[in-house]
Amino acid sequence: MTDLSRYAAKSGHFEPIWTLEIQTVPDDVDKILDAVMVVHPLGYGRYQRNASVTAVGKETSQPQTNSTTTTHKDGYQAGATETYPMVELKISIQRDLEVLEKVMDAILYVHHYEQPVIFLREDWASRAAYDPNSKNPNRWWNDNRGMPQQLD
Repeated sequence: MTDLSRYAAKSGHFEPIWTLEIQTVPDDVDKILDAVMVVHPLGYGRYQRNASVTAVGKETSQPQTNSTTTTHKDGYQAGATETYPMVELKISIQRDLEVLEKVMDAILYVHHYEQPVIFLREDWASRAAYDPNSKNPNRWWNDNRGMPQQLD
């Protein structure tokens, strides 16, 4: 791993973080984020509740005998392939085991599945040299385009 402690760009720095990538049904994104927000602000710079959500894709699996699917889904044949809509929800937290435990407990409690697919990665997140009055012509408040259209 590169030692970023000597990184010296004028534009900012990097902080060590954990990235959690959570596969979930599209309708549960806000439910998961709301649960995490009870135990962690999901801060990124001077913003909170930061996350990214992919476009809707598909997840597929073959539940085996004695799985929750074979226990609760009438007529399901063990080993048959099932495919459902799925998004990937990505959040980041500081590298702190106590924080990770609280965030994971919150996610697992509200997640739709008993065995959700969650990936944990050690990453580095950029932190800009913050200036809300920057004259940089590429910033949204200076480029005559403004903010993108809000989705919801």
